[in-house]
Order: sequence, then structure tokens, then C-alpha cells
Amino acid sequence: MTLGQLQDRPVSPRPLTGTVIDVMDAAGPQVWYDMTIEVALSVIAAARAEHLIVCDDDARCVGLVTQARLTAVRDSSGYTDRLRLGDITDDGGPFISSSATREEAEDAMPFGRLGLVPVVDEHGSALGVLAISR
Repeated sequence: MTLGQLQDRPVSPRPLTGTVIDVMDAAGPQVWYDMTIEVALSVIAAARAEHLIVCDDDARCVGLVTQARLTAVRDSSGYTDRLRLGDITDDGGPFISSSATREEAEDAMPFGRLGLVPVVDEHGSALGVLAISR
């Protein structure tokens, strides 16, 4: 048995440069904004997901909700069974363009914003999610 030559390569399986397409994760389950919180919790549990992409009637991304956010809303004193995902998502963003670099995406985020951010195409459809950390 002979030893082969070792090559240096990055530890991370993801490239450090390029667009967010190169470093994003799959979008995960996509649901409609008029879905109730209870149904959304059932979907997220069945999918064994950490988040849901929330879409409008035209399949454009309007936000993202996490299991923790859904649970907090359900357990709050203001919860009613009429509450919909559209009532708790931050309509209009923040979203990241699929052509943005990772550095541009991090620079575009509001100060202190960490976590998952939807990556959208030119039509507003969710392509994936980017984990923002500073």
C-alpha cells in the first residue's frame, strides 16, 4: 500500500465566493399565507422542518416562519383560531436576490438580524434560504 499525495482543500463543503445560490439551503415546505397557525404547526411537524416559506396567491414569497415563532404565537394570550400566517409574517422581507453574493446579502441585512432569510428569484418565488450569521 502506498500513500497518495494530500491536497489542501477547504474544510467547508460550501464555496466562500459566488452568489447566494452557491451557499443557500433548500427552501423547504412552502405554504399559503392564509393558512391557520394550527395547520402550519401540523405541516411543520409532518415535514420535520424548522421553518416554512409563506407564499401569497401568486406563489410569491411573503415571508418565513419558524417552528419557534409559530409555537410562541399559539401560546400567547392574544392567540385565536382565526389567526393566519399572513398576520404574523413580516410582509415584504427581508429577502435576498438569487444574484447577490453572500457578502452583499450579509451587508444588506438590517443590523442585528440573524437567522434564515428567503432567497428569491426575479419574480419573487422562493428558491431557498440563507443562514445569516455575523
